[in-house]
Amino acid sequence: MTWARGRASWSGIVLATLLLFAGSLIAQPRSVSQSSILGMLPFAAILAVAAAGQTLVIQQGGIDLSVPGVMSITVVIVTHLPNGDSSKLAAALLVALAVAVGAGLATGLTVSRIGVMPIVTTLGMNALLFGGVLAISGGTPRLTTPALHAFATSSVLDVPTTVLIAIGVTAAVAFVVKRTVVGRRFEAVGANAAAARAAGIAFTRYRMGAYVAAGVLYWAAAVLLAGVVTTPSVFQGNDYLLPAVAAVVLGGTSLVGGSGSAVASAIGALFLTQLQQLVLTTGASTAVQYLIEAAAIVAGVAVYRVRGIGPRRGEPERGGGAT
Repeated sequence: MTWARGRASWSGIVLATLLLFAGSLIAQPRSVSQSSILGMLPFAAILAVAAAGQTLVIQQGGIDLSVPGVMSITVVIVTHLPNGDSSKLAAALLVALAVAVGAGLATGLTVSRIGVMPIVTTLGMNALLFGGVLAISGGTPRLTTPALHAFATSSVLDVPTTVLIAIGVTAAVAFVVKRTVVGRRFEAVGANAAAARAAGIAFTRYRMGAYVAAGVLYWAAAVLLAGVVTTPSVFQGNDYLLPAVAAVVLGGTSLVGGSGSAVASAIGALFLTQLQQLVLTTGASTAVQYLIEAAAIVAGVAVYRVRGIGPRRGEPERGGGAT
């Protein structure tokens, strides 16, 4: 049943994406020109990596509102600490990674051990991270380093490096979740924590791991973003909260935890980025894009409600602290 539901989710988002590209070709051929596609793909790749992190959290029945904070502080660290000096980039990347992992670990501990609701915990973490952003940057953006910019804007056989990285990251996440014992236990915990606990699985470990892994993925997405955008804003991550959630919903990941697909979320990211491209070429307000993203989230919630999916009897509340 789970496999069939996953196949249906895949077919839905694949069909929607194909129809969007076909419609774009008819309505606005410029939006699917070679230059437009090459300009769009790096941002689709960045969103796909961020959406993979959000997918892991949602598979555990949570939601991560700290995406903007983690991505923004990563961008600020990798641009402000080197201050244009490429020789200092490696150290800055490690500092940013440590911050992202620390934020994920603190969030995971608070949610799984203390039992604070994910939406409250991640909202607080987001505010804390933005405090760090302002403390480091003073609200002033800086140029990215030449080395990072050259790497993020490079290509291999005319395929943007960002796309290749996104494909590799998505494939790795999908393999671990779907093809390993750890991944199967991870999905089992998300689907029914009470049953997982009865089977002897320490479910808090997997919920904590989801937030830590998500933090690493947000860091990776932000590093690519800081390289693609020459002078990224200190609040650059703000543009990725709603799209990341919408991509996961469009990909068919269960909003109550359990089943999900990083690959389907990546296709959802491609759909949303092309939608934005179409909106920009038609001259319509970007508010249209935001409305569609919000509608996708509402529709996803409605679908699961109509199916009668709710909290499972005997399962601790999401974020419960039992082990």
